[in-house]
Amino acid sequence: MGYEVDFLHVGEGEKSGDAICLRFGDLWGARESQFVMVIDGGTMDSGERLVRHIKKHYGTETVDLVVSTHPDNDHISGLRVVLNEMTVGRLWMHLPWQHASDFRALFRDRTITSLGLKRQIRASLDTATEIEELGRRKEVPIDEPFADIDLPFNEIGIDVLGPSSSYYANLLPQFRETPEPRALAAESTILGRAATTVFEAAKTVVESWHIETLSDPDEDATSAENNSSAILTIHRDSHTLLFTGDAGTPALDRAADAAETRDIHLPALNFVHVPHHGSRRNVGPTVLDRILGPKYQTPSNSKTAFVSASQEAPKHPARKVCNAFQRRGAKDRVYTTEGRNMRHHHDAPPRSDYSKADSVPFFERVEE
Repeated sequence: MGYEVDFLHVGEGEKSGDAICLRFGDLWGARESQFVMVIDGGTMDSGERLVRHIKKHYGTETVDLVVSTHPDNDHISGLRVVLNEMTVGRLWMHLPWQHASDFRALFRDRTITSLGLKRQIRASLDTATEIEELGRRKEVPIDEPFADIDLPFNEIGIDVLGPSSSYYANLLPQFRETPEPRALAAESTILGRAATTVFEAAKTVVESWHIETLSDPDEDATSAENNSSAILTIHRDSHTLLFTGDAGTPALDRAADAAETRDIHLPALNFVHVPHHGSRRNVGPTVLDRILGPKYQTPSNSKTAFVSASQEAPKHPARKVCNAFQRRGAKDRVYTTEGRNMRHHHDAPPRSDYSKADSVPFFERVEE
């Protein structure tokens, strides 16, 4: 039983995004023997291309499962097109406004009611609100993808490793446009939005195969919305694929904990989606060792890593991140979209209009 994963290119310049579709099952057989998914839809333009791609290459107008990893527009906007133009069996997305009563007491303004907070969150996340309303109008069942609840499709090898419902609740007060919190729950951290340094020739350092300069980022290095990303694995026969959205190290570390409790050995994975377009603010050596295994692995532990980054992106992917993935089993197998669509597959029919892509080189000079 095979699978194929397609990353469609999204954005240009600094505006990267994710638009991913995949299918698994008997890809040589009838549609009934296959499962089709969409994970994020990128922009409206990439949503339109997703629909055309699925119809052309998967031969169907039905998507069994659509997953919205988190509510940022560069990931969610195109899902409007998918929901409008295709038959969708089920939608997984977080509904932060539904949790307003759980954290209303955290805010300094005591006049804020749960209903008022719910309305404010819905207004600030208008695209996500529209996706939910569209799904309900079309009578698509909606589930929130949390690691600690039973979800449909677990039985066919789709596992949500993060976030847990409690971690998600701790992130919600730090979402954009929410009122200023009075206090935070015991496990939460105040998450800011840090900028990534653009690669410049004058600000580089030397790396080699045995010299790594990537460091563990601070827990507040990426946003609460990014850390709320749904993180999931798909298991097909002996193959494991990991999808990370824009998750940062706190979220990825918790996902690794969840994997261990379920006896999912992440370092043996075959395919990994590099978080947040390859930002060095989202990964570090410690969490990569947990997810990918230690550095300098043997060729038998080879992995494939895909980065969704726009063409001519000034900061994505970070060179030291690409090197770090290569050291941990993806040597000569890190690929980035940068204006092209990419496909990873196993036991799948060939495509005459696709050719082998060039991988990212190992960089001897990286961002300072």
